[in-house]
Order: sequence, then C-alpha cells, then structure tokens
Amino acid sequence: MKTPSSPRPSATVILLRDRPAGLEMFMVLRHPKTNFAPGALVFPGGGLEKNDSSEILRKYSDGADSLNDDELCLYIAAIRETFEECGILLARPMGKKDIISADRLETLQKYRDLINNKKITLSEFLKTENLSLACDKLIPFARWITPENLPVRFETLFFLSEAPADHFGRHDGSESIDSFWITPEMAINSSDAGKYFIMFPTRMNILKLGETDNVKKAIANAKTSTFVTVTPVIENRKNGTFLCIPENAGYLLTEFPYDKRVKPVNIK
Repeated sequence: MKTPSSPRPSATVILLRDRPAGLEMFMVLRHPKTNFAPGALVFPGGGLEKNDSSEILRKYSDGADSLNDDELCLYIAAIRETFEECGILLARPMGKKDIISADRLETLQKYRDLINNKKITLSEFLKTENLSLACDKLIPFARWITPENLPVRFETLFFLSEAPADHFGRHDGSESIDSFWITPEMAINSSDAGKYFIMFPTRMNILKLGETDNVKKAIANAKTSTFVTVTPVIENRKNGTFLCIPENAGYLLTEFPYDKRVKPVNIK
C-alpha cells in the first residue's frame, strides 16, 4: 500500500459580521485558472510559508504568550493570507488596544502585493509600520485534513474572527476575481443551484456556522466547544461514492456525495 503524502499545514479565517439578513461571512471567488481551487467560493486563507515561523514575529503578535511556536505560525499565516487575499488586516498599532482604522488600512494596501510576491517579509512590514498582529482575535473553529488516498493533502485550521467594523474587504484581482459578504444559507443555496462551487470542508463549516444567527453566539460556541480533527474517508457504495466524516465531529451531516463538484484540486 502506498504511504500517504504528508499534509501541508494551512490556515483560513472566517470573517463574520451581523447584518439585518443575519450572520454574514466574507468569501472570495477564486480565479478559474488558478492551480488551487479554481473557480471555488472560499474563505481567505492559504498554506503556511517559511517566514510565518520566523522567531521575530512573536514580538509582533498579540496573544502569542499562550501559543507554542507550531500554533503561533498558523495564527500568523491566517492573518497574513487574509490581508493578502482580501485587504482586511487584523492588526493594531503597537501597544494599542483597537484594531487599525479603515483610513490607516487604506495606506497599507500597497503592502499586499509586496508581501505576497516576497518583496518584503511580514516582519519587515510590521516593523516599518509599527504594527502587531491581533492573534487574540482568532478563535479556532475546526481542523480538516485531506483524505489519505489523495496525492496533494492539507491540514487546515479554520479560525473565526469578527471583522473590524470599518474593514470592508476587496479581492486581489489575480488569485480571486470577486468577493462579498454572504449568509450561510445564501451560500449553500447558491451552491446547490449551481451558481458557486464550494468544496466539501468549506460547505460543512458553512453549514455549522448556519446553526447560529449572530457573531456573538458563533464565537461563544467556538470558544466553549472542543472540535474533532476531521479526515474524510471516501467510501464506494452501490448507490455511489461518498465523503464520510466521524459522527462525533460536531456536524449535522456525516456524509456527502463525492462528485466533481466536491473533489479536491491541486494546489500551486
């Protein structure tokens, strides 16, 4: 039997806000020609990079004292990827309590491409702008690992975070071609109607979020719940092929049809 490939660590952030329509999530639409998740509706996030583990970043990370190095680098990656992909930055002026204002954020947008294209490191950016990452604003929500029989695998930590009230977000125009706020119900209905392609882990976490109706409840539930790491298993049955997850994982559904609409795709 072939030895499963090691999953690549990655992190994603589900940004939340309350609106009259209910709980809303910020999502981006991937470019149809990207190597990873082409055309998929996703949460901002991505793979862990070498610089995310830089020791110097600990001094620029609020809430780092309670995290070991392996944990902290995922928090850092989540905030970095969110900034690169949608321009929302969970950071504060060094030593301050409040997240940076929309006006300050606007002056920092030029750094998105610089960081993404490795022209400046995250630590250099934070030092230059005298900022600290608001790791204390990230609440672990779920951890998913790609099935063992697939060639490219990820171990993804999903975080929840209330979006700063005046950070509206905008896609980068290259890896993603659209972005918007959407309720869990609207996201699932749009996917079922064929409007958007939503991958299995994303779909399941949207459904889980749909069990609450506001940010306060969603975050409170995440803080008090102990999540189970989920590694889906692909089962071939007489009535089709299904993705199955453990019954104790905390999701209302434990299986879903495995077809082209939910198959994982290769990362760049």
